[in-house]
Parts: sequence; structure tokens; C-alpha cells
Amino acid sequence: MNSFKDELEMFEVMKKELYTAVCCDVMDSLGYREQAMRHDIRPVNEDMVVVGRAKTLLAADIQDVYENPYEKEIAALDSVEEGQIVVIDTNGSTYSGIWGELLTTAAMMRGGKGAVVDGLSRDIWKIKKMDFPLFAVGYRPLDSQGRGYIFDYDCTVNCGGVKVKPNDIIFGDIDGVIVIPREIAGEVVNAAREKVSKENISREELLKGKLLKDVYEKYGVL
Repeated sequence: MNSFKDELEMFEVMKKELYTAVCCDVMDSLGYREQAMRHDIRPVNEDMVVVGRAKTLLAADIQDVYENPYEKEIAALDSVEEGQIVVIDTNGSTYSGIWGELLTTAAMMRGGKGAVVDGLSRDIWKIKKMDFPLFAVGYRPLDSQGRGYIFDYDCTVNCGGVKVKPNDIIFGDIDGVIVIPREIAGEVVNAAREKVSKENISREELLKGKLLKDVYEKYGVL
């Protein structure tokens, strides 16, 4: 990860110094222009920030109660590792609250750092009290049993319109959730830190009354 001793250190730097928009700008410059999930995947608390490696789950609606309805869901949550973010592709479902308090607790105790659900959640008041970074489309109190099923995990999914591979880097804040391909993560983070530094200097000059045209020509950021 270039200048970082490991991924966990990089994640801490991202939370403290960066934000999703500046990382998107860097990925644009590298040709990765469609890495932001849909606008309707929102944090349950506006100040939540999520960053970590993707733990992917693939779900879809069903119409009957399957035998062992939570089998793969349980296996997936029990295999969460330190620094991972649970990412659930529901195939566009708004049928049930596929994520809730007990899954949150299980993920936290395994070292999970958040969840991104392209679908609905429930037990929101409890999850807010746990201060667990959760991003979702909305909420509904219905349980997933007989309504939604986890068919696979640790597989490539499409979440919020973006392809997510296992262990890609997930970064979310009030602006939305982005996916940084793992192979370019170090490059993106280092370049984003440089851009933030230039933005800070540009802001200082603008506050002194300098023209935007002159500041942009000098530092090349906007």
C-alpha cells in the first residue's frame, strides 16, 4: 500500500484526512469514472464514515420460506474479518429489511467496520445507538425470512450500480459510497492526499480575496 505499513493504517488515514469526492476526482483522472454508488444509498446518521475492504453478499427476493433460511447469511457473517465492510447486493429489492441489529452485532464482533446495503434495513434505532456505520436505501420492519435470501458471498456483486469485487476498498460519507479497486487503492489515497493539500492552499488564497481564475491556474484544483 505504498507509504502505509498496512491496510488498517491506510483506512485510518482515509477517515481522518480524505472524503469521497476527492477520491472520485483522482479515480476520474485514472480512467475509473463510474465508481460512485447510486445517490439513494445513504448513511443512517449523516456524520457516519465507512472505510474498509468489501465483504460481498449476493441476495434476491424469494416467495417461500426455504429450509435453513439463514444458512449462508450466518456463514457469511461468521467469516467477516477485521477491517471489512459488509456489502449486500439485493438485486434491487425493497421487499424486506435484510440487515438488522443482530447482523450488525455479529459483524462488529468479528471486526467489521460497517455495512452498505443496496436495499432496506431494520432495527434502525438500535443500530444508531451502536454507532455502527450503516448505509442503506431505506428501512422496513419486515424480516427477510421467506422474502429475501443470501445465495452467495465472497463473490463479485453489483451494489448501487457499481461492480464490487471481494476486498475492493469501500469508502462512504455524507456524499455517498464509492468503490476503489483494490489494485489502485494506494495510488488513489496518496494522490487524494496531495489534492487535499492543494485544495487547502487554494482555499486560503481564495479567503484572502484572490480570483478563482488565478488560484486555479496556479494549483490546478477545483
